[in-house]
Amino acid sequence: MKKNSYIAIAFIILIFGIWAVPKIIDRLGGNQLMKFEKVPDFEFTDQDNQLISNSNYDNKVYVVEFFFTSCPTICPRMNENMVKIQNEFYGNPSFGIASVSIDPERDSPEVLKAYAAEKGATLKNWHFLTGDKNEVYAFSNDGFRLYAGENKDVEGGFEHSGLFALVDKEGFIRSRTVMNGEIENPIKFYNGLDDKEIQWLKEDIKLLLNE
Repeated sequence: MKKNSYIAIAFIILIFGIWAVPKIIDRLGGNQLMKFEKVPDFEFTDQDNQLISNSNYDNKVYVVEFFFTSCPTICPRMNENMVKIQNEFYGNPSFGIASVSIDPERDSPEVLKAYAAEKGATLKNWHFLTGDKNEVYAFSNDGFRLYAGENKDVEGGFEHSGLFALVDKEGFIRSRTVMNGEIENPIKFYNGLDDKEIQWLKEDIKLLLNE
């Protein structure tokens, strides 16, 4: 623990008493990210027509999103922010991204490749994935508990969240806790449309890369 950390603990004792020490030590030392369930096994086809599975992300920290290329609403903003994340960790072989299409019948590898080029997705380990529709929906709805489905009554014809999932090198979903007043609440995913949460995500990716 660094010298400044000891000073901080001494100050806490002076102001609040010895009871505050355990919590401040937790804050100052180590990775305190929450660990959730493990990502289930998957195998989809990417924009280069290559089969991609969990093994492609072994020993990598990666971010998962669910989107579709013809999305007229939130997807462009999501992937604009994902490119910012890509650029933050560009060249790091231990970082990757998985963008899973919820419209696999139209989002062929060729369509995904054109979309990736249009959005500036050049990271080697950024795979745009397509596959059997039922498997994709099971991966999203059951694997991550992030809803995705068809709905002809909404713009674009599909419903999905704008959330990003962070996965550690061992394949577990990870996230942080945030303060709500005096209560510390865990979050499971990061809002892909919110600049503050994108910054949180970058910070937490760095933590996991350094584990």
